[in-house]
Amino acid sequence: MPNRLAQVKSLYLRKHANNPIDWWSWCDEALNTAKAENRPIFLSIGYSSCHWCTVMEGEAFSDAAIAEYMNTHFLPIKVDREERPDLDSIYMQALQMMIGQGGWPLNIFLTPDDLVPFYGGTYFPVEPRYNRPGFLQVLQSVRHFYDNEKDKLKSFKKEILEVLQSATVLPLGDANLVSNDLFYRGIETNTAVITNSANDFGRPSFPMIPYANLTLQGSRFEFQSQNDGKQAAIQRGEDLALGGIYDHIGGGFHRYTVDSTWTVPHFEKMLYDNGQIVEYLANLWSSEVQKPSLARAIAGTVQWLKREMTAPEGYFYAAQDADSFTTPEDVEPEEGAFYVWSYSDIQQLLSTDELEALKTAFTVTPEGNFEGKNVLQRASEGKFAEDFEAVLDKLFAVRYGASSSTLDRFPPARNNAEAKSGNWPGRIPPVTDTKMIVAWNSLMISGLARAYGVFREPLYWELAVGATEFIFTHQWKNGRLHRLNYEGETGVLAQSEDYAFLIKALLDLQTASPAETEWLNKAISVQQEFDNLFWSVEMGGYYNNSTDNSQDLIVKERSYIDNATPSANGVAVTNLIRLARLTENLEYLSQAEQTLQAFSSILKQSPQACPSLFTALDWYRYSISVRSKPDILERLIFQYFPTAVYRVDHQLADQVEGLVCQGLSCLEPARSLEKLQQQIKQATS
Repeated sequence: MPNRLAQVKSLYLRKHANNPIDWWSWCDEALNTAKAENRPIFLSIGYSSCHWCTVMEGEAFSDAAIAEYMNTHFLPIKVDREERPDLDSIYMQALQMMIGQGGWPLNIFLTPDDLVPFYGGTYFPVEPRYNRPGFLQVLQSVRHFYDNEKDKLKSFKKEILEVLQSATVLPLGDANLVSNDLFYRGIETNTAVITNSANDFGRPSFPMIPYANLTLQGSRFEFQSQNDGKQAAIQRGEDLALGGIYDHIGGGFHRYTVDSTWTVPHFEKMLYDNGQIVEYLANLWSSEVQKPSLARAIAGTVQWLKREMTAPEGYFYAAQDADSFTTPEDVEPEEGAFYVWSYSDIQQLLSTDELEALKTAFTVTPEGNFEGKNVLQRASEGKFAEDFEAVLDKLFAVRYGASSSTLDRFPPARNNAEAKSGNWPGRIPPVTDTKMIVAWNSLMISGLARAYGVFREPLYWELAVGATEFIFTHQWKNGRLHRLNYEGETGVLAQSEDYAFLIKALLDLQTASPAETEWLNKAISVQQEFDNLFWSVEMGGYYNNSTDNSQDLIVKERSYIDNATPSANGVAVTNLIRLARLTENLEYLSQAEQTLQAFSSILKQSPQACPSLFTALDWYRYSISVRSKPDILERLIFQYFPTAVYRVDHQLADQVEGLVCQGLSCLEPARSLEKLQQQIKQATS
């Protein structure tokens, strides 16, 4: 019989609806029940496209003996980290303190009276293996500790809580924000992260776009040991566009590769990665790195987005699974099945000449590079011949059941049952998590806006505007922005990343089309709501959750560390500076400076933790506004001026092409486009 999770909207939670475990979702009733019955809480956090979350659901969480013990001795709660990143952040930090590493599934035990964690781990097998204890053994040991080691429990909890609380109170800021030493060290340190990750053989390869952004942005400065910054930025773009992390047949980027050579991906596709990568590759192209593979990867990703990830209402879906079924009779899906190719299948599909062309362009061998099959990885940079795209389209047609030129929309499989029962003309697709997340949609809108500014492809603008209009039409409920939408049903109050990323997206739309004032007006309105609900008056910066919606959190965090996505505060500071330059309202600039000072101890002590704050510091030091006529701005937007904002000014004299303003003053009016470009470059470096 299905448990409580059968009634919730989250795809991840519903995947556990048929477990014998008596799951609760995170809610007041669950927390109050645990407290009243003195049952420690087993909190399990994951997300729908997480491979090891899926494995544990099918193993330990489906085991009858484990379920019986769990239901008797614990109160089990499931949380979708994509719904509640605030909870995930707190308990992931606690887990990392306990075991020295984190990951998903995040499985952690809390005392019911105060929700403080006291033991945790990630994946637990049913029986002992992988040098990990069996899950039933873990449960029995944890319950014994909870019942019989009260003094140790109290002491350990006190230590954990003190560390969590101390992490939220940073030393008072005293950084000299105009110091070259601080700024250059931040750029060098984070460039080294990108460079070292490229040379870290044997380790997985992640996009790490917040680091790549700062590396590219910082490469315009000429100072010692920074000469290789541009090459590191280019290399990261090539690794993404040429590697197996990119789906060369269907478009879109996988989350990471399991190796250091960018060959074999962990096959899930996340919207947040794709939005950031599209923006990064467009910026790389605009910085005069106009490699064909970059434009092809952007175009292919947008086609994937339109075909598979855009709802009829205009918003973007959240993610696609790594695993898929090869036949409807399969009990469990297989990792990468939708994407990989056996050599024999390729031989049967292609002519001899076509196969040779494919082997020249990609790494394709009889042995394969992933469990006897082939993940396609480009062999070299360069533009494909037009007839070679037809060869790739044959592979596309096998996967999707139709040519790429005729397949406009590919409907999502919303769960395993739909995937197995659908009348798919090609392969059975992976499950798509169709929820709408404001923060992730905003990252994709930013990517599309920048790609439109660089390439002027109307589709890029159309998709960006469609998603933005959906958010403004549907995501405000009772006067508040909400984070999620499940097929028309709005849910969960927005968090800081939703506000920060949405404001950035609006400003990116304004940059791509500066003659349209609505985007700036909307950004100002959302920023006001953000300030009212999230601003820390005492310390500066923005809390992860609104001040009136933090009752279930054991600490109130202010996000400043970059992970797969940039930190909310890093993006928020840049937004404030852009708003200050666009509106000439210096209150925004004051807030930005206060936030940078609030995190200045992190800037000095742990620069590798916060590349987005250093990107914001770049804006603080070098931001300019460029005022000109629409036709001149059109010629500037596609260039790479990373700390410039653009304003239409119809009052300029006829002989003046533009005006560059920095700080509280403006430069001499530029009377030629060449002079204007020269002033921009000088003012921003």
